[in-house]
Amino acid sequence: MCVQAGNCNKLLVMTLPFQAPRNYTIISADTHAGGSHVQYREYLDPRYIEDFDAWREKYRNPYKDLKDTDLRIRNWDSERRWADEERDGVVAEVLFPNTIPPFFPSFVLFAPPPSDEDYPHRLAGVRAHNRWLADFVSQYPQRRAGIGQIFLNDIDDAIEDARWIKDHDLRGGVLVPNIPPDVKWIKPLHHPDYDPLWAVCEDLEIPISSHGGTGSPEYAKTPSSAVLMIAEVPFYSQRPLMQMIVGGVFERFPRLKFVITEAGCSWAPALLRRLDYLLAGIRKNGAIGELRFSPDMVLPLSATEYFQRNVWVGVSQPTREDAAVAKEMGGDHFMWGSDYPHDEGTGPFTTEHLRQLFHATPEEELRPFLAGNAAKLYDFDLAFLEPLAEQFGPTVRELATPLDALPDHPNEALLKVAASA
Repeated sequence: MCVQAGNCNKLLVMTLPFQAPRNYTIISADTHAGGSHVQYREYLDPRYIEDFDAWREKYRNPYKDLKDTDLRIRNWDSERRWADEERDGVVAEVLFPNTIPPFFPSFVLFAPPPSDEDYPHRLAGVRAHNRWLADFVSQYPQRRAGIGQIFLNDIDDAIEDARWIKDHDLRGGVLVPNIPPDVKWIKPLHHPDYDPLWAVCEDLEIPISSHGGTGSPEYAKTPSSAVLMIAEVPFYSQRPLMQMIVGGVFERFPRLKFVITEAGCSWAPALLRRLDYLLAGIRKNGAIGELRFSPDMVLPLSATEYFQRNVWVGVSQPTREDAAVAKEMGGDHFMWGSDYPHDEGTGPFTTEHLRQLFHATPEEELRPFLAGNAAKLYDFDLAFLEPLAEQFGPTVRELATPLDALPDHPNEALLKVAASA
């Protein structure tokens, strides 16, 4: 504040003490949303309406959360979503897909990449989702960053869709499919044929996301296959990151922003150490054992250096190990996620979850993890979100209080929250 003193031309400057926000702003870097089949029909290319009606007539939904009326509306009902999330302290969200777009054989994230025969219809389906998502985000443009979907069957189509996603304010960028090893008709992510796509994403500053739980091969139909799939999910979820590093994608495109979400992060130090050792051996000897490598396969940086420069991590419902690694690796590339509305997510106990893991974390370290890093990557305005955080976010003192007991009867609490929504 400046006050003029008498007839003097000098100004006396009175400095008011800075008051830090009392509450934490929380941006969930991992939530899920999607339209219903009725809604998607409105966004579908008219050429596919008749085929969609025939497909939908035969479709039988196997997913409980998409059958239950109270549960499924969380995917597209903004009033219900914000009631749940604000009650949980979350004031902004990054949106991954969650329902079943037209012509998909199963859940959107786990559906295998389309065959050449299925591709035209599946492409129409993801484009319908992207149009729906653009409208859904526009309801709360400063509180939502939507992530559009692309396929990799046709590079020109992928580039066209990436540009559309950018032009329609889906600030979350693009979700690329994680190509399973038994899918032979689509090239793996490290293939140089994708360089024109990565160049567009780099030039337009479009973040590229890979979501955990994807990329597994088709399993044999045996009783143990479901357990085997769960056991192997972490490995397949990490493959896109390894391919982008080892395949030289980050070397060719140093400004590319790659996000790996809902895959934890406790594994990252060990993986990076192993890749550092591998790449250092190739740089030094041009070989590993009897395997010889050409000069264009020698990367000048370590895997850790590429990770620190090009990679962001959406750490959804972190474990103690994830929390420790996020703190150890530090920097501004780790982001907290709730995984709303999934059962394994932190809601409606997000405050308890944060108290349990982060009560000893200094405020200046916790604020970037809960909001600041996501705000930088996805262009959220923290000043706009601050009044919402003051209304809904947990206080600094609250999160600094250790959790001394787990919630009683959490399933009953979940039911009460649903009933009050």
